[in-house]
Amino acid sequence: MNTSVEEEKELSGHKPKVSWKRLALFAALFTALTLAGFYTVFEHFSERSFSFDAQLLQPKLIVAAIALLLLYFAADGLRFYYTLVALGFRIPLKAMTKLVFINIFFSNITPMATGGGFAQVWYLYDHGVSLGKATAATTIRTVLAILFIFSLTPVFLLTLAPLQNSSIISDLSAALAIFIVLYLVFFAVVLLKSHWLITPIANMIKFLNRLNFISDGKARLWYFKVMREMLKFSRSFSVYIKGPKLAILLSVFYTAVFLLSLFSFPALLMWGLGYDVPYLASLGLLVVTTFIMYFSPTPGASGISEGVFGSFFSGILEQQHLLLVTFSWRFLTIYLGMVFGLLVLQRYLIKRSQFNK
Repeated sequence: MNTSVEEEKELSGHKPKVSWKRLALFAALFTALTLAGFYTVFEHFSERSFSFDAQLLQPKLIVAAIALLLLYFAADGLRFYYTLVALGFRIPLKAMTKLVFINIFFSNITPMATGGGFAQVWYLYDHGVSLGKATAATTIRTVLAILFIFSLTPVFLLTLAPLQNSSIISDLSAALAIFIVLYLVFFAVVLLKSHWLITPIANMIKFLNRLNFISDGKARLWYFKVMREMLKFSRSFSVYIKGPKLAILLSVFYTAVFLLSLFSFPALLMWGLGYDVPYLASLGLLVVTTFIMYFSPTPGASGISEGVFGSFFSGILEQQHLLLVTFSWRFLTIYLGMVFGLLVLQRYLIKRSQFNK
């Protein structure tokens, strides 16, 4: 399955370029918000108490953390790989490994994780995947994770002991119901009845045209592109559903493994520090934390993720360990992957520029 001639012309004339200046601004914003989040944990939840614990440097903990990291990264790549297989594409595992880290970098350095999807579509296009199929693959992969998280969040939010005495229940219960319904309905429409979105989007384009925000020519162009991409996406999801059953099952299985490994890092850190915390309680708190992070407008949920994590785990961890575990959790799940992603991106762009000369 090759990209269409029309897509070739479109992308050859508009090659995605990485703006290092813009990335630097996003990085500065990410850093500032992250520091603000850590300060919030330090000031409000740990009561200005912090101490480094050498137990985190135990060889057995380091080995376990490395093993969990490998599982985390591998499952992240495999869930996307088998989604693509179900759509009829097989990307070399080496290329998929690079894509994992490029996605981690872009999705965490840009607001609302918007850069991750664009980066993946661009990267997959470079490896022979059409725009429609690449977009479908990234959306389907995201939806699978959302279905897991959004299905489990209400259960944990209403049953976890650490949250029962917190005002978080009353504050989030109404918003939780609304967000879950809206998200699930939206993605159900996107996946099952994507053509339903064509009319409202077309009306929105006409409205912008009447307000003179876009010209007549641009309105027609946008409408054509929306029609084309929506129909392509609808066909792509049909291909996914009708694809190899094993590939579909493996895409779901590795999504579950990816999320389970992601949610296991705090439990591992607390185990290394000598805490006896039920695994299900730690996992549940991370599920709810991740759910809240989905609605964070900041790059990589920076600032918000640290604050929510500190709030949830303040009743479990000793004050001097709270900031330490919060940082260690973000370091393992986000910062390491972002560093690897930046290195992979730089090397990839250098090779790409040399190839295009």
